[in-house]
Amino acid sequence: MKNFLLASTVLVANTFLASFAAANDAVPGAPQAGPIALVGATIHPVVGDDVANGVLVFDAGKITFVGTDEKQIPKNAKRVDLKGKHLYPGLFDADTEIGLVEIQAVRATVDDAEVGEVNPSARAVTAFNPDSELIPVTRSNGVLTAVTCPRGGLLCGLASVMRMDGWTWEEMSVRTDAAMIVEWPLLIPTQTARLEQSRVREEKRAKALEQMTNLFASARAYQKLKQSRREQGGPPPDFDARWEAMLPVLEGKTPLHVRADDMRQIQSAVALARKEGVRLVIVGGYHAPECAELLRAEDVSVVVKGTHRLPRYRNDPYDTPFTVPTRLYKAGIKFCISASDRMANVRNLPYHAATAVAHGLPADEALKSITLYPAQIMGVDKQLGSLEVGKNATLMITSGDPLEIDCQVEAAYIDGRAVDRTDRHKQLRDKYLHKYEQQDAARKPE
Repeated sequence: MKNFLLASTVLVANTFLASFAAANDAVPGAPQAGPIALVGATIHPVVGDDVANGVLVFDAGKITFVGTDEKQIPKNAKRVDLKGKHLYPGLFDADTEIGLVEIQAVRATVDDAEVGEVNPSARAVTAFNPDSELIPVTRSNGVLTAVTCPRGGLLCGLASVMRMDGWTWEEMSVRTDAAMIVEWPLLIPTQTARLEQSRVREEKRAKALEQMTNLFASARAYQKLKQSRREQGGPPPDFDARWEAMLPVLEGKTPLHVRADDMRQIQSAVALARKEGVRLVIVGGYHAPECAELLRAEDVSVVVKGTHRLPRYRNDPYDTPFTVPTRLYKAGIKFCISASDRMANVRNLPYHAATAVAHGLPADEALKSITLYPAQIMGVDKQLGSLEVGKNATLMITSGDPLEIDCQVEAAYIDGRAVDRTDRHKQLRDKYLHKYEQQDAARKPE
């Protein structure tokens, strides 16, 4: 009976926490009703020169004019004067778990992995929670687009590019099934005091690599059988969701995003990609600069998984993680910067880029690494990543440079929709400001 009561209490507590964490108070923006003109701000289009005292017009969610000529403002446009402010494209994080995990310690709010090692048909977008409390917090600091990725196993599933505003995952999706996520096995030889434990780890690594090779062989066989049946006019083979999900990867339409930090992992992943003729992106990339010649030859991009992390090895210089973007830039490797693994810290994306600037990366490249470059790597640069005519009006109004920690994001638009900037952090701030105001009032003599 005591165990039953304990289990019931835990279940109720988890259910309460899950329901509390499942919804936020911010209301998604309504579709743009008419043209809007942002006037007087300094426009930072990311491509090309900055525009002082600029004019940016957008209508039906698309940018229609960027320049200085106020005659281009439609007569029926809503004019917003922004003298002294700055306009930037919305920030873009290319590797997150946002929308899939709310409270890591509460299992009911964690939906980032499927059971088993091989799940190519698992789609992060269908598990995405549009009411996550972390979404308003993230976009309050200018991160308006993020890639949400599955985790777990060897072949994790399909990631999706999501806009940080909307009622449903369908409405928030920019590009579903944008990348196939792979957790590459660690290939560093293991030396432990227990010989048996070391042997088991080596066998596990070898099995994972063999399994990856067999996966591609099975997917190729399914692809050839399907094509052969189609050419011969016969019935299609029995539908297999796993291999159907792999077809766009084999055809080069969907890139393979391989999580790999160690040099041996990166070299092994590139070898497989070359053999299978698939597009490869390295995620993590701690040792990517050491593989620069190989990556450049194979046209492999890198998603640098944060600069706010410790050196991986004892003999590494303390600033090794901080300088990865700079070294990739100097080597001519296309890269972007993502925030840390914890979904609650996606909001800190600009500060990861700022750390790279402090360690040698040009400021304009740092800005591109969290706006234009992730859009290019994810294949949505015709819609996002810069302030250009024809692109989505996904942008933010700031008090200064977003790479500076004291900069404030004062307003934002996603596809022309004004973003509600209410979030849990602001609510708690206001709550405790009110508390101290009450305490100060109570101390004053009558």
